[in-house]
Parts: sequence; structure tokens; C-alpha cells
Amino acid sequence: MLCRLCVKNLAIVESVEVLFGDGLNIITGETGSGKSVLMGALNLVLGGRADKSVIREGEKQATVEAVFQLPECRIAPIDALLTGLDLPPCEDGSLLVRRSVSQTGAGRCFVNDTSVSAATLRQLGELLVDIHGAYDHQSLLSSDYQRDFLDAYGCCASALSAYRETWRQLQERKTKLAALQGDSSDIAMEIDRLQYMVDEIASANLTEADGEELVERHDQAANAEQILAIGQSVSELINESEASVFNQLVAAQQQLTELARILPAAAEWRKDAQSIAVQVQELAGSITDKLSEMDPDPELLQRLDDRLTLVEKLKRKYGPTLADVAATWKKHEERLHDLSTRTEQVERLQREIADVERELREKGRALSRQRAAAAGKLARAITKELRDLGFLQGGFDIALAACEPAATGMDEVSFGFAPNPGEAMRPLKAIASSGEIARVALAAKAVLATHDSIPVLVFDEIDSNIGGEVGRAVGQKLRRVAQTHQVICITHLPQSAVYGRHHFVVSKSVEAGRTKTHIRELEPESRVDEIARMLGGKGLTSVVEKHAKELLESAKE
Repeated sequence: MLCRLCVKNLAIVESVEVLFGDGLNIITGETGSGKSVLMGALNLVLGGRADKSVIREGEKQATVEAVFQLPECRIAPIDALLTGLDLPPCEDGSLLVRRSVSQTGAGRCFVNDTSVSAATLRQLGELLVDIHGAYDHQSLLSSDYQRDFLDAYGCCASALSAYRETWRQLQERKTKLAALQGDSSDIAMEIDRLQYMVDEIASANLTEADGEELVERHDQAANAEQILAIGQSVSELINESEASVFNQLVAAQQQLTELARILPAAAEWRKDAQSIAVQVQELAGSITDKLSEMDPDPELLQRLDDRLTLVEKLKRKYGPTLADVAATWKKHEERLHDLSTRTEQVERLQREIADVERELREKGRALSRQRAAAAGKLARAITKELRDLGFLQGGFDIALAACEPAATGMDEVSFGFAPNPGEAMRPLKAIASSGEIARVALAAKAVLATHDSIPVLVFDEIDSNIGGEVGRAVGQKLRRVAQTHQVICITHLPQSAVYGRHHFVVSKSVEAGRTKTHIRELEPESRVDEIARMLGGKGLTSVVEKHAKELLESAKE
């Protein structure tokens, strides 16, 4: 849920912090007090359009910060998006989003203190918050969302998954077929090119010995004379000269034998000297063996140099490692085989594509039937909810139009709405009134509340131009949706406001000649005064106060 929203120097807001709770959060206040600024702030931090005109007069920068706490069941798609964008995932389900706008026109966006683009904020916003009102986060107007909505209601996930797998298989074969077909001269040129590369790699007969071992042999051959000279000198010092280390150790052993007759401890020293002498002999033998492998033959050096040059050339062209060269050879050989037998390959793929297309259409028709069965039920369910929300003779419809197979099926889904009797059903996106769209959204969310994956829903004046029992019904539906989502609702209607679990009031004051916006959460006793004010008579009569208390009492869970 959205835990905290901090706004600084945005429009008439100097600095406010709102700590939202779970369930239904109600925001009320006088017209012009700054409620819409809070929604504008949320829209801004979710990647909405930024303009320096929103900065408070006299300030250099406006900042909005939002903190979300995500339950485990909601965090997977957020982490997947962050990982895909090379951003660190959430820690303990916490997500911090911040955005600033400056007078210079430059703005900065951050997710968990990592700099990102505004586009990234928009991507996150689509997964986190659905705003219904005067802003553009109205997912219900998207044809893709409408189709997904219908699929969720109709439990079409299994049929859709089966269809998409067949679609993937079809596209895979079509891509391969397209690669095999084309201009014959182009294919002939590609065959020649591939054949040259395959032959070039194959003729080299590369082995594991062409790796580090080849480099080591080349270095030794290039420095053979120096290795022999230094090695021989070391060998003489260790074992071959009269004053060698070995001869010195032999003499020491003789002396220690004499010493042991008068000093018993010297016997152990003699054994140590003897052990060291054996090690020195072994060292000398290792040096001699290695030196015997050294060949200062210029022809050998030339052969190794040529081999190393060839290997490095192939690695530059097809590498950068020997394993990569081998993988390139295998890939080109497979492609060459496909092209060399392309007539047979094309015929086989065409047969497979025809078979897969038939299978795809069968699965597409099955998915369409499931969608059609769900569409009527969903339309009737939403229509029923809309009747409760004041559209007593309004209608809701879901139209399915057949289309050519696509990744999402063979249907174009369109939600239609007729708010008043005598009006034709129109696509939902053609409805001009944000209040009407918001109430349709609420009706839809009430029907599909348990299936919707967006955790935070915001309704901006969803109950405009209604009152009485319809307002009460709006409040009840908001609270019902808030059982599975966090809901934030700006309202002027007391009949709706009383259903909030948390109630915030926005006010403004003039201090030192400047207007400031304030927001605070109301205690239970303070809610009576605010509901009375919304009823239009705070402090005027006891009847109004009594009415406010009765409304709050009737709305208790």
C-alpha cells in the first residue's frame, strides 16, 4: 500500500506529509483547499507530465516522495520490472519513489535512491496505482486492460496460456521460414559466405592445446636460448660444480657425523641435512628434465608462431575464446545445412506451419467461447453495480469482435456504456465525464476486486453530482473494494465519507501573506464536526450534528 506521501513546494502546498493506512482512506475539505494538489503530486511521482509552473511561487524546486509497502503476493511483478531495468529489487517489500522539478526545467527521478527516467516511474505507476478521476491513469479505458479484465473474470488463464504457447511455436517456425526464403542470389551468396567460414574454422583443427598450452610453448620456444643459459647456470650452482649446494651439504653431513659423537643432538641435524640434499638432487633433476625439452630450433619457433597467429586470427573473427569459435562453427554449419537443404526445409516448415495454424485457431476458438460466456455475465454484474451507483437505467455491455489471430487471441474486446436511457451504447473511452468513468471503474472493481493485481486505487470525486442513497451505495462499494485493495478517495459527499477507515481533512490558511495547505487525520470525535460541515451546517443546529453522528454510526463495520 501507499504508506507515506510527502509534498514540498508544489502549487499552494509548502510542505505536507500524509501517512495513509490500509483499507479505505477518505480525503475531504473545502473547495480550493488543495485536495487536487495531492492527487497532482501522486500523478507526478508516478511519472506524469512535469512542468515548472507547478512549483510554489518563490521556490526553486518542488519535490514529491512516495513510500510503498508491498505484501509478498504483490511484490513479484515489481521486482521483475526493477530487475529487468537493472535496478535493485525491493528490500523487505519497501519501495521509495521520489521526483523533483526545478525552475531550470531539469527534473530528477529516483527509485530506492537510484536515479531513473520518468518513463520508469510510469512503468512502476501502472503496476502500483490506478487513478480514476481527472488524470490519465485510467487503465479501464485501455483495450488491453479490458481484455485482461474479461479474462480474469472468466478464468481464462489456462486457455490463454495454451493459446500463447501455440502462438509462440507458430512465430518460431515463421521466423525460420522467412530466414530460409528470400532472393535466391542472396541465399547463394550467404551459402558461399557460410561455407568459407565453416571451412576456415574446420581446417584449423582446433583443440584444447591451442589455448594456454600453445601460448606457453610459444613463449618457451621464443626464449629457449636464454632459458637454457640461465637453467644451466642454476644447475651448476645446485649440483654440478665442485662448490655446488649438493657438495656443500655432503660435506656438512660428514662434519655433523663427527659432531654427533660428542653432541647427540647433531644426529638429528645430520638427518635434516641429508633430507635437504635429497630435495636438492630432485630439484636439479627437475631442472635438467625441463631443460632437455628446450629446443632453440628456429623452425620450431616459426611453426608455433604461425599456429599462434592463426588461432588469434580465428578468435578475433569468431571468438573471443576458443569455445566461442567452436560455437560459431556449429551455428554456421547448422545454418549452412538448412540453406543447402532449403527446399526440403521450406516444405517441411510450411507443412508444420499449416498444422500449427489449425491448432492455433482451434485453441483461439475455445478461448473465444470462454470469453463470450464470461462477457454476458460480467456485463450484467457491472450493470447491477452501476444501478446501485445512480445509473438507474444505465447499461453496460462487452462486445467481442472476431479478428485475425494475434498474441492475445482472436478477439477484440470493447467495453461499452450507456449512462442514460435513450442513449446508444458507446465505447467506454468515448465517455467524456471523468465522474461517470470513475463510477464505472468502481462498479468494475467491485465485481473483480479479488482478481485485480494493482494494489492501490485512487478515486477523485467519484461521487460528484450524486447524493442521498446513491452516495451511501458509493461509500459501501468503496469499502467493499478496500477489503482487497488500499483505496484513497477524495469526496465532497458525507454519505460516502463516513465509510472511511481513515479520514483526512485538507485545509488552507494564510500565513505572512502566503497561502498554505495543511492535512491531518481526524480522530473519531473530530469526524463528527467534519461530516457536519459537509452536510452544510456545522455549528448551526444540533440537528445537523445529530445527523452527522447517525451517518457515522450507520457506517460502522
